[in-house]
Amino acid sequence: MEERLQKILANAGIASRRSAEEMIRAGRVTVDGVCVTELGRKYDAALHEIAVDGITVQKETERVYLLLNKPVGYLSTARDDRGRKTVLDLLPHTSARLYPVGRLDADTEGLLLITNDGAMTQGLLHPRYEIDKVYRAEIEGALTPEKLRHLRGGILLEDGITAPARMRILSADDMVTTVEIVIHEGRNRQVRRMFAAVGCRVLRLRRVRFAMLTLKDLPCGASRPLSAEEIRELKVLSGGDVR
Repeated sequence: MEERLQKILANAGIASRRSAEEMIRAGRVTVDGVCVTELGRKYDAALHEIAVDGITVQKETERVYLLLNKPVGYLSTARDDRGRKTVLDLLPHTSARLYPVGRLDADTEGLLLITNDGAMTQGLLHPRYEIDKVYRAEIEGALTPEKLRHLRGGILLEDGITAPARMRILSADDMVTTVEIVIHEGRNRQVRRMFAAVGCRVLRLRRVRFAMLTLKDLPCGASRPLSAEEIRELKVLSGGDVR
């Protein structure tokens, strides 16, 4: 059956569909030895040899779903050309080609979903489904009602106005204010930039929930496989096939 090249790569667990499109545009993908840079080309994966960076793509039948409590200092990427630590260094060895669903900055900690299910990744990251991402931020000093109102209503950043956010103050003293913030966008360093835009410095940022997944008692740096029920619920939330 013929499918779009980026979908074949996503289904094979190489990357999310969006990342696969970037790979194609960058000239990293070949079909039968010929570089393909045009999006939308369709192929039958059973009849063609498809490779990324010279490595033949193998169809993966077993899906892996892991929840990681990411520590500070690790990059949310499958590999780093500069040899820096990535979240995959924290996982048990596997032959599956895994990648994180979205990203957490190196200086942000907390819940990160890692999988080789490209279709689920695409759905969970698509703005249409508005998947909740819940963070706890420790802010230097006080967060005034005026600043809180701006944050909740949408902040103008360099890449446009953010969607409205749900926020509540969990604790506050003269030195630090702890805030829970719920967003469904996934812009680069979004939470830190939102607070910076109202003159607040983030001292610590931790993601505590993604969709319905929580860290519970998972230690920092540890991971666990998702349960069958968690996988099913994520597929429902991302518009996928739950069979």
